[in-house]
Amino acid sequence: MSRIGLKPIVIPAGVEVTIGEGNVVTVKGPKGTLTNTFSQDMAIKKEENTVVVERPTDNKKHKSLHGLTRTLINNMVIGVSEGYEKKLEVKGVGYRAAKQGKTLVMNLGFSHPVEMEDPEGITVEVPNQFEIIVKGIDKQKVGNYASKIRAWRKPEPYKGKGLKYADEVIIRKEGKTGKK
Repeated sequence: MSRIGLKPIVIPAGVEVTIGEGNVVTVKGPKGTLTNTFSQDMAIKKEENTVVVERPTDNKKHKSLHGLTRTLINNMVIGVSEGYEKKLEVKGVGYRAAKQGKTLVMNLGFSHPVEMEDPEGITVEVPNQFEIIVKGIDKQKVGNYASKIRAWRKPEPYKGKGLKYADEVIIRKEGKTGKK
């Protein structure tokens, strides 16, 4: 049995979940609204202040969809109530980040500054020139945009220079040693 799929999703106060025709789930909360369409095979039911996902059979496809559907709905509920954020750190001599309106401007050792426009539904904050915070209500969009920012200059293993997630651990390598 799917341990994750069996857990009911508790709906916090201030969040409203509606299940429409064709498994279209809409979640409204204080931070915004998210809508997603799920597989017709899954039975999504709302019971008082919880949402329960059930599967029709025990075949492999239904088992896979069971936990996935429950997790996606749970992420939507958390997103509209609390929101998601990813923190990135800028490390390296001359590397820095700044915010100009809705544009993130980064100096990452290229001959030109890298400019990235904030996508719809995502806000980027730069509290200081060595820290970038990506915030939003959609977990997938926040993670995707943070990885696009990081892809400009991934951290290298010798000095640790580059853009890294705040909770990421870089395994450092030892440099070359001279001949003896």
